[in-house]
Amino acid sequence: MSSTTPVKIGILSFAHLHGAGYAAALVGRDDVELRAADENAERGKAIADRLGIPFTSSYDDLLAWQPDGVIVCSENAGHRVLVEKAAAAGAHVLCEKPLATSLADGRAMIEACEAAGVNLMTAFPVRFATPIAGLEQLVRKGTLGRVHAVAGTNPGTMPGGWFVDPQLAGGGAVMDHTVHVADLLRWILDSEAVEVYAQTNSILYPDLPVETAGTIAVTFANGTVATIDCSWSKPKSYPTWGGVTLEFVGEDGVASADAFGQTINSYYDGPGRAGGQDVSWPAWGANPDAGLLAEFVAGIREGRAPHPNGWDGYRATEIAFAAYESAKSGQPVKLPLEG
Repeated sequence: MSSTTPVKIGILSFAHLHGAGYAAALVGRDDVELRAADENAERGKAIADRLGIPFTSSYDDLLAWQPDGVIVCSENAGHRVLVEKAAAAGAHVLCEKPLATSLADGRAMIEACEAAGVNLMTAFPVRFATPIAGLEQLVRKGTLGRVHAVAGTNPGTMPGGWFVDPQLAGGGAVMDHTVHVADLLRWILDSEAVEVYAQTNSILYPDLPVETAGTIAVTFANGTVATIDCSWSKPKSYPTWGGVTLEFVGEDGVASADAFGQTINSYYDGPGRAGGQDVSWPAWGANPDAGLLAEFVAGIREGRAPHPNGWDGYRATEIAFAAYESAKSGQPVKLPLEG
């Protein structure tokens, strides 16, 4: 592809809130031509009109435009259909996390993209957060020595909507918030998970049909043991949706990172408070979403596979599935899973 030719990118669905964010980040790039499709025309057209991008309510119509790549932001259960459609149309794919609501769907998506010769990238933007990238370099250089343990957190506010529908989301807090930290652990440790133990509950929202809190212990092949807090434990008045933190404990030192800690505390009780909040955390650091999208576009333009790829999404989701099995049985679960 010529360096002066805009990369044609299509957004497939705005069901996931990240879809609008990705579109907003791309619309300002001179090297990208952007369009959007959403079968929920009322939702999709409103977002597209606000951003000033062409819109259609037909995914087939958007794919007929022959985009170079698409970003799939449907409900989790709809990922497979849209990824397979995009692959058949010859478009590279960036798929929102979690990759799929079943291991079979995840493998089918990977196989469809491999057969079509297109990239499949998983939307794990936290890899591109400056504090996390710095921590990764520290660990990879061996500064901490052998890593014995890691404490990871990804708490958040209860999102409501289709996120609490087990059929559309594939689960609750475990499915929603485990995979970000699971991906970071695999990436930074350069090791695969071999065992998962988990406990879950719905204490905060007992009327919901999904779990709203979970603690997961993951043992890796290199001997490192990590924990993940994936709970929807933040109140709606919290200044942000939640956050991702990691603390690595090694033989020669300890290092921690807060992926979204580059913020300014803002206190305001006047009219027009943002979201009705008295306290907000405006970010001053680099935008991880922008880093994710830059990698996706660069992979298309340079003819190379981007990271994190489809298998990264699959393995992170596999840890979440194992957590569900463990919570149900009360016993540790060995990886890899079958089926």
